[in-house]
Amino acid sequence: MPKYWLSILLFSFTISVSAQVPIDSTKTVLDSLESKKLLKSIGEGFFPTKIWNFDLRYLIKFNQYEGFRTGLGGITNEGFSEKFRIDSYIVYGFRDHRFKYKIGGGLRLNPETKTWLNLSYNDDLQETGSSNFLTDARTFSFFEPRLLNIELFHRHITSAVSLEHEITPNIYTETELAISNVHPTYDYNFVLGNNSFREFELSTAKISVQWDPFTQHETVDGKTKIIKDAFPKFSLQYTKNIKNLFNADFNFSKIDFRTIHKINHNKDSYTIGTLSAGIANGDTPLTHLYHAYPNNNTKETILQRFSVAGINSFETMYFNEFFSDRFTTLVLKHYIKPFKIFRGFNPQLVLITRYAVGDINNINRHQNVNFGTLNKGYTESGFEINKLLLGFGLSFTYRYGAYHLPKEEDNMAVKFTFNITL
Repeated sequence: MPKYWLSILLFSFTISVSAQVPIDSTKTVLDSLESKKLLKSIGEGFFPTKIWNFDLRYLIKFNQYEGFRTGLGGITNEGFSEKFRIDSYIVYGFRDHRFKYKIGGGLRLNPETKTWLNLSYNDDLQETGSSNFLTDARTFSFFEPRLLNIELFHRHITSAVSLEHEITPNIYTETELAISNVHPTYDYNFVLGNNSFREFELSTAKISVQWDPFTQHETVDGKTKIIKDAFPKFSLQYTKNIKNLFNADFNFSKIDFRTIHKINHNKDSYTIGTLSAGIANGDTPLTHLYHAYPNNNTKETILQRFSVAGINSFETMYFNEFFSDRFTTLVLKHYIKPFKIFRGFNPQLVLITRYAVGDINNINRHQNVNFGTLNKGYTESGFEINKLLLGFGLSFTYRYGAYHLPKEEDNMAVKFTFNITL
């Protein structure tokens, strides 16, 4: 628990310092515009310098395997070159005593369609059961609360070549070819017939599409920017691993889908729904299956499980409790108009319901890791009261339905929330 508090306090201090960019009334309009530009860049996850934009994601994080993880990384900007970029980082985990790093770069092929050819070499960790869209690289979150509790990672050493291409400002694609050596950091064997794999080689091809049909853009001086961000948004990704290609061990494929929709009821009240789904076919190891983004550790009491709530994670679902080769989740969040108690103190109530369903074939192939299936449907509901103090709030979630647990306390999750807007 002290480690949670320390990481949260360090993060809050960093963000508070970054967010408090004073604008003196005697400053010129140009200075004001530069300050706004800096805040916008920080909000997107970067601290800009003359030729290099530092990526704030690599400054400090915490998880159960690495402990504190800290380092530096970023990407060159137009001050360095408009046609070539370097994208790299190096971090160190204080609990596993290992450096992780990425060496990468890109060449711009077409400025009008924002087409980039990228090369990278990556030696790092990835959460087992997570499924990320290539196009999610365009998004950024200051704080990823689930990271505090994650303990199941696999190490991967990956060489990749990718192509980014904008078909229209509303349709963005990325294609990747990658060769990986994957080694789970936990006791795991993937059994196929008479063969048992402790680590394995993969050769994957991915294509990812992000479609934001109603978002409006404008082009000024050859640069396109968003003038109205609108919903729904759609993400689709196909992955194929090809056996024997560059010594790959398995044949499997995956299709991932996500849509996000927001309904505005008035200026301060709105509802957000996130629907996610995925299916994996073939000989898929646990590392590349699906979880439902659980965010509850397995300690004995509610107070021992007290941590920070995620954004779309299942707060009462325990880590490593379920894995699936096909799943669907639905998260509904209704934001009620903030309570204007007094100036500077406007807490907001958010009502939440989450549902997940899934299943898995050949569960006995996955040895030394015990988990269940979601074939009965998992449900939890609760609420958040956000922005109580310095961006912090509180959440309460209750687990009910088919996976309700015998001990009532185990169905409850009480946690912090953290929200900040620059």
